[in-house]
Amino acid sequence: MINNSKEEILSRLAESCKNTLMETLDIEYIDFGEDYLVAQMPVNSRVHQPDGVLHGGAMVALAESVGSAASFMFLDQESTIRGIEISANHVKSKKDGMVYAKATFIHKGRTTQLWNIDVVDENDALISKVKLTTIALPRR
Repeated sequence: MINNSKEEILSRLAESCKNTLMETLDIEYIDFGEDYLVAQMPVNSRVHQPDGVLHGGAMVALAESVGSAASFMFLDQESTIRGIEISANHVKSKKDGMVYAKATFIHKGRTTQLWNIDVVDENDALISKVKLTTIALPRR
């Protein structure tokens, strides 16, 4: 996948989100480089907790989505990628606008991968710091 054009890769990632949680949350993959993938998600009432701020679970869903997609992009695409552990520290609340999650490798193993995912707002202020472990399994 990584040998295709940037537009083609982002289009394929968008296609893979149809009828999934990523589509429900309006998560969109917007950029990537040699060792990172970036996704964005709008902050509105659809992803709020009852008191009107971004739900931590929505941020974790964004982070796991971008980390898992990055594992798929940067590893053998004959594998199935699963998240096996995630931890998040939410450091700032957000009521509206957009958040961006950037997944970068901490460890790129053949079987397990460790990701750092920073969720920031439009002003590059840190909203959440996430660590995700993914596993590459043989396709059945």
